[in-house]
Amino acid sequence: MCLGVPGQIVRVTDPANQLAIVEVAGVQREINIACIVDETNPPESCVGAWVLVHVGFAMSRLDEKEARDTLALLHELGELQAEIEAMHASPQAKAA
Repeated sequence: MCLGVPGQIVRVTDPANQLAIVEVAGVQREINIACIVDETNPPESCVGAWVLVHVGFAMSRLDEKEARDTLALLHELGELQAEIEAMHASPQAKAA
């Protein structure tokens, strides 16, 4: 399964090569922003933007509410996954 994760661009590191630093849940990494820049949105305009990050690329811009809602949902899903794993690990677990 492929998953895009919301992140916020904190700085542009290489405008010529369209590279920037994005922060996702407190972790920063360099990504390619070529998919979200054009004549009206140069690399420098990306700082502060919320984007959907997938395999090292900013695939699209998001508004802040959508980004935060998605992050909250992903957090909840992670908690649900931990509960499911705990249930499977319990001695009372039965295969479905």
